[in-house]
Amino acid sequence: MPISNEQVSTHPFLRGLYEDPYYPDQVVDRGRAILLALCERIESERPTGLGTLYALTRAATEEFNDLEAAFHAAGSEIETVAREEIAADFAFLARAYGFPDADVEELIATREW
Repeated sequence: MPISNEQVSTHPFLRGLYEDPYYPDQVVDRGRAILLALCERIESERPTGLGTLYALTRAATEEFNDLEAAFHAAGSEIETVAREEIAADFAFLARAYGFPDADVEELIATREW
């Protein structure tokens, strides 16, 4: 399903990670895919409140938790820079889909990184 939100479809997800050679592109690509799949879920399920949005973002956060092993295997990790970049993209998505009051810590509450 193509993303219909123009602001989201042109957003350079995880740009800072792609620009830093510490983060392997093939693993960052998987993180970007998680965010794009989250966009598709938001567009198809159309959450009507923060609780519903948080459920979707927390599920995506758990996928990032699983991705931590791939970062480690590639000699990298989800550390401060990556955490901030990922959290910023979750916050961007919340705003872009009409939830400007979303709390970024609630969006990624299930994180283990």
